[in-house]
Amino acid sequence: MKSITAEWIAKAEGDFATAQRELNAIQHPNYDAVCFHAQQCAEKYLKAFLQETNIAFPKTHDLADLLALTLSVEPSWSSLTSDLNVLSSFAVEYRYPGDSADLIEAQESFQKCENVRQIIRRALGL
Repeated sequence: MKSITAEWIAKAEGDFATAQRELNAIQHPNYDAVCFHAQQCAEKYLKAFLQETNIAFPKTHDLADLLALTLSVEPSWSSLTSDLNVLSSFAVEYRYPGDSADLIEAQESFQKCENVRQIIRRALGL
């Protein structure tokens, strides 16, 4: 595995741990952070996979755009489209005043992230 791929994975795992920690917090859980870090984890895993497979990718937070780049190598990943579309909205949706995530949204975003994470980790031999 390339060292840059490993760096992307380490960053993704940091986001995964943060999302999990906030989701499981007994006092003052930050559900907005769960959703944001779930999106970030999925984004960084997609970028790790693209890096490892030598597919150039733009600076973007749009998970559908990143997924489209992976489909030449992993066409079955088209099944991830709806999960990634939901997660994409969390890149900015709850970062500013006006709307906040609730427990159900946080659980859903974490589950979608975990699914994407497992699929990509398996593809990377992790």
